[in-house]
Amino acid sequence: MANLFGRYVWLVDIIRRYKYLSYEQINQLWLKSGLSYGEDLPLRTFHNHRKAIKDIFDIYINCDNNNGYRYFIDDPEHLEGDSLRNWLLDSYSVLNHIQADKKLEGRIIFENIPSGHLWLTTITDAIRQNKELFITYQGFGKPKNNSFEIEPYYLKVVTRRWYVIARNPYYSQLNAKLGKSPSDVYRVYALDRILKIEETGNSFVLHKDFNIDKFFEGCCGVTNSHADIERVTVMAYDNFADYLRSLPLHSSQKELETNDNGTIFEYHVKPTIEFFQAILAKGEQLEILEPESMRNVMWNITKRLMEYYNRKR
Repeated sequence: MANLFGRYVWLVDIIRRYKYLSYEQINQLWLKSGLSYGEDLPLRTFHNHRKAIKDIFDIYINCDNNNGYRYFIDDPEHLEGDSLRNWLLDSYSVLNHIQADKKLEGRIIFENIPSGHLWLTTITDAIRQNKELFITYQGFGKPKNNSFEIEPYYLKVVTRRWYVIARNPYYSQLNAKLGKSPSDVYRVYALDRILKIEETGNSFVLHKDFNIDKFFEGCCGVTNSHADIERVTVMAYDNFADYLRSLPLHSSQKELETNDNGTIFEYHVKPTIEFFQAILAKGEQLEILEPESMRNVMWNITKRLMEYYNRKR
């Protein structure tokens, strides 16, 4: 079964890369791969793989009968916009290559995600079945841990750390009693801060009005904020604009102009600590131009940094 899954991923990956391929071209590429063991990919097996890929990945490999019977992925924009499927396909594609060619062992270096592995399966099962969990959690900087129920909605990985976005029934019920609106409280919990998880046996109803994109709108990373979204302009010095063009700081990034000093980019974000950290991480290559309030925050941060480094001068 594992080998079959690898073949499915190989087929999706090869058509993603080459866009349009005839069966003959696919078979030639198959023979060059380490998965073929020098044997052809029978036409019947190829079509069976297409059906399985549709069922497993919801990816349609269609045939253009008017263009040399070449195969292509239907609605590729939908696939490329699905970060989870892309991550799974890319990861397994690399694994395919490593398994097929032992020369690659030790030649591909992965960035380890050290947190949360212990709880991933439990939480994904709970998300799939809409099951409540009872967790013991020690927040960063908190002197002691707390235990409470959560209704897990989403998983997210940011900067080598897994997080679960969940509805907190306790605070939601408390808000309802106090008449606060909206009463539902959603929190973000780092998986590596979870000390223990127990299944309560209780089910919950997923609130259809919860929108994960709205929840993180204007935010960087996982820091949620009720602050207003602000228009921010940032100057990228030297050749750093090329870096931002290829890897934007935020999905709202827009290039405005290039002058003698550098290139100005625009963002629509909330003034969260993670946005300032993203700017700081690029050192002297980025400068916030406006608004003045966010420039002041950066000034205070850099002032403290100068104080730290001036202590032993």
